[in-house]
Amino acid sequence: MCKEVYLTLKTTGIIVEYNPLHPGHIYHMEQARKQTGADYLIAVMSGSFVQRGAPALLDKYTRTRMALLAEADVVIELPVCFATGSAGDFAAGAVSLLDKLGCVDCLCFGSESGDISLFEKTATLLQCESAAFSNALKKALKSGLSFPAARQQALLLCLDMAKDMPSTACPDNNSTAEQIVALLSSPNNLLGLEYTLALLRRNSTIRPFTISRVGSGYHDPLSGAADFPSASALRSLLAKQGKQALLSQLQCYPELQPLLPLWEEVLSQNTFLFSNDLSSPLHYRLLTAAPGSFGTYAEVGKELADKLEANRLSFTDWDDLCARLKTREITYSKISRCLCRILLSVPQEMLLAARDNDYTPYARILGFRKSASPLLSVLKKNSSIPLISRPAAAARSLSPEALALYEKDVLAAHLTQTARCAKTGQLPVHEYTRQLILL
Repeated sequence: MCKEVYLTLKTTGIIVEYNPLHPGHIYHMEQARKQTGADYLIAVMSGSFVQRGAPALLDKYTRTRMALLAEADVVIELPVCFATGSAGDFAAGAVSLLDKLGCVDCLCFGSESGDISLFEKTATLLQCESAAFSNALKKALKSGLSFPAARQQALLLCLDMAKDMPSTACPDNNSTAEQIVALLSSPNNLLGLEYTLALLRRNSTIRPFTISRVGSGYHDPLSGAADFPSASALRSLLAKQGKQALLSQLQCYPELQPLLPLWEEVLSQNTFLFSNDLSSPLHYRLLTAAPGSFGTYAEVGKELADKLEANRLSFTDWDDLCARLKTREITYSKISRCLCRILLSVPQEMLLAARDNDYTPYARILGFRKSASPLLSVLKKNSSIPLISRPAAAARSLSPEALALYEKDVLAAHLTQTARCAKTGQLPVHEYTRQLILL
């Protein structure tokens, strides 16, 4: 009887940051469950740091509680080495985690496009990685284009060439250049493409599914309460106008009412973080780093390493340093991600080894709903990687390489906790003593 139950469960994965969770995220969860017919939702969530290279506004346990209140069933932490990576590593790390759980049927992501066939066709073209595409990409990068712009240019060249290719070799003959340009012109589309590409490269049985985004775009300011806000706009509101302004805005959304007590607690205790709250440890790491060592950290190239050497003392805070180092080719987000890698001492060798070892080697469960106990039973039965529910017990089930990755998660948690301690006066909690969030 249990086996039959296991076999009939339908599970959908979502990859999230909830920085912070807003009505658009709740809409995504509702639609993901509804449109994929899912019995359960598994959220793979960035932990202490997020992909744009900043500490998460709220700690991962508060965000887990919010996600569960919004009716995610299980929340699993995306290791910080991938959570602070480029779009490709972020997607590959999260997709590998979902795939290795052995029970996920669909991956549902939001996009401006809303057309999964276009994602699949474009991903197939990128998967081909022909010599022509590789050469065009290298040429575009050498010309000074950023990687996304260079890839777009190379892809359009391949599209033009694909007109004479058999459909089996490159099945996107019916796609227009305009569609591809539109697909590659927004952050959510780009990330969705990376998810689709990661699934394709793994030959995963997980089916990609996309839901059209509604509400404000990433860079849009807050508008009326009838529109879904962006996470960026909410963070900006808090930074510029303060706690009461944010709370007043949050109170406008009926979907967020169950979360308001948590928000009131967070705001009253000042347990939120911005990048500049980590300026002091960043100063220390840069000042104590050995000369010429910056290039040894993950994804820090020679140009950025040289700029960091020249600016060790020439900045006031985290944001100021990113602004000073920013160029046409090196974006603010890339710089900030690299600073995270330096702060956490993530060497390039660790990232390369993780890629070679198929990315995520464990699943750290942050919390789950008690009603999802059947899903937990399936996870224990089917997962090909260790499930970590007790942080202190991780060492017993992880390889040395996996443990090294896990310890970066622990370090990230402790660093952000100490920054919060400076604002709240509350003593940090050791990561090994943390308990699962249960609702």
